Amino acid sequence: MSTRQTFSSKFSTILTMLGVSVGLGNVWRFPYMMGKYGGSAFLFVYLGFTVLFAIPAVMAEWALGRETRKGPIGAFSAALGPGLGRIVGYMLLFTVLVANSYYLVVIGNVLYTTAFSIFRGFTQNSIPVFEEGLGRGLLQYEIAVGTLVVSLYVIYRGLNKGIEWVSKLFVPFFAAAMVYLVVSAFSLEGAGREFLAFLKPDFAALKPSHVFAALGQAFFSLGLGGTFLLIYGSYLKEDQEIPRAAIMTGLGDAGAALNASLFIIPSILVFGLDLTSGPKLIFYTLPRLFSVMPAGQLLGSLFLVALSMVAFLSDVAALEVLVGGLNDGFTAKWTRTRIIVVVGLLEALLMLPSALHPNLIGVLDLVFGSGMQIFGSTLAVIGLTWGLGKMTAVRQIFDRPAGRWHEVFYFWLRWVIPGTLLLILGSYIYSSVTQ
Repeated sequence: MSTRQTFSSKFSTILTMLGVSVGLGNVWRFPYMMGKYGGSAFLFVYLGFTVLFAIPAVMAEWALGRETRKGPIGAFSAALGPGLGRIVGYMLLFTVLVANSYYLVVIGNVLYTTAFSIFRGFTQNSIPVFEEGLGRGLLQYEIAVGTLVVSLYVIYRGLNKGIEWVSKLFVPFFAAAMVYLVVSAFSLEGAGREFLAFLKPDFAALKPSHVFAALGQAFFSLGLGGTFLLIYGSYLKEDQEIPRAAIMTGLGDAGAALNASLFIIPSILVFGLDLTSGPKLIFYTLPRLFSVMPAGQLLGSLFLVALSMVAFLSDVAALEVLVGGLNDGFTAKWTRTRIIVVVGLLEALLMLPSALHPNLIGVLDLVFGSGMQIFGSTLAVIGLTWGLGKMTAVRQIFDRPAGRWHEVFYFWLRWVIPGTLLLILGSYIYSSVTQ
């Protein structure tokens, strides 16, 4: 087994994994997906997918990473053979490269919005000025490039001195801030009543696209896809209990998404604003909310600072996937520093179209943020259960001989999860083509 850095403690492991998972996927993406794809019915389907499919998939990706001590290229080569495995590994790294390019633009938008809220605040008169700046593609690109440089510096510092250190600082702040914001939101007159009315699900109105979106959200928000969690799994200590850590991460991630929604949705409903504005929810609807709600500048700034922190952590995770994954593939030829420079240049180039044409983000997010992450995680589950086999899977996940419960779980992991995910993915593609 190759020498490889590992997390310094079990506690820092959980915080870092939450830093990977809790990001824009929970705060930017989840509320607008919930508003656009079926409301509370989407919420219940999402929670079901998280418990039944996403958390077991987390265990599988961590197990594959810890067993191989490699990133996507090395792990899939070990599980699927060097030919097919390298193709899959590079394909998934390309997915992360593209997804992170538009993600960086969104982070740039968040940082711009945060700075505007802190130093000027949102009012009827200032919102047009804010939107004019938000629409300046080159300005947003410059902010995104700055974010990229800082993220790459954290990666350069390494796992313990960079990634873990930042996660220990940012994740607790985010949790405390969201609790305060939820309490503030429900102190608004009528907030509880409006939210309870919103929570009445209409499952009959769910479409295949809604179900696919809920599944994609469960996988996107946890960082599943055969990339993020796989490479972070390669840093797990041998005595780390994977089931407990996966459950804590999954529930913490879902809790963060619900907390964000508990702040955003009641506040928007109370003031009669648009909850179905899609990806623009954070940048066009929320400024109007903060301009009219009591203590709007304080609450808005606190929310946006917390959002900026977890968004930054997700970007760090994406870059670690790219740098660590390529480092495994080019160990003999390229140094880690050289790979960091190359990844930075590629991201800077790829994010320019999204900065100049923001409408691309919604399209790219559906393909690379939902579809490819479901597909990539399915391949990781198949790689562990079919490629490395039952003995390896059970040993890595449970660290003890298989009992009846382990047999049931392994059957679920080997047959039910890949089959269901591929069926939903195929159904969505078919309905999209035939509509």
